[in-house]
Amino acid sequence: MPTRTTWASFRLTRPAALGTSGCGAVSSAPRAEAIATSDRAAASAQLGRPVRGAVGVGHRCVCGLPDVIVTPPRLPDGTPFPTTFYLTCPRASAALSTLESEGVMNQMAADLDEDETLRDAYLEAHRDYLRRRAAVAVEFGVGPVPEIEEVSAGGMPDRVKCLHALAGHALAAGPGVNPLGDRALALVAERGLWVCATPCVHLESE
Repeated sequence: MPTRTTWASFRLTRPAALGTSGCGAVSSAPRAEAIATSDRAAASAQLGRPVRGAVGVGHRCVCGLPDVIVTPPRLPDGTPFPTTFYLTCPRASAALSTLESEGVMNQMAADLDEDETLRDAYLEAHRDYLRRRAAVAVEFGVGPVPEIEEVSAGGMPDRVKCLHALAGHALAAGPGVNPLGDRALALVAERGLWVCATPCVHLESE
């Protein structure tokens, strides 16, 4: 009988993510973890709306706040939700939007067309996303979600549609899993587009 893959097992095996001196780096906080009330409040403040159905923190900024939250593939109200690893940091979002506005996704798409090795790695990133989503679903008792079966995020496995989704996956999974997510984060770091001199949000209790 095969071993059941769960979200907990992914939490234990998740490699460290990118390390830089600014935001987008790995903090010393634990790897993916259950979401606390304070994390939920922070993510809601970051997004400007209440988070829906989040069950975990996939990655933290160096300031300690969540920058990626983990959500099962079906929300409590029954809505299918494909974005398992949702980027919440507004500074990260702005940085990646800058890259998108500059045509970085077009260049990535061209690279996919020309580079078989990159295509293979991107396909494996798509499969990894589906495996991790399935593990989250198992861990939190979510049944099949046929509406998004074989749909991952960000345009995978053969298009580039959203750097935010690709970067969220790269941060949660660690380097070497999503090649285009890694590339987007590297560009952001090289250009200093995502830097947190102070936390992006402050909670009332602070």
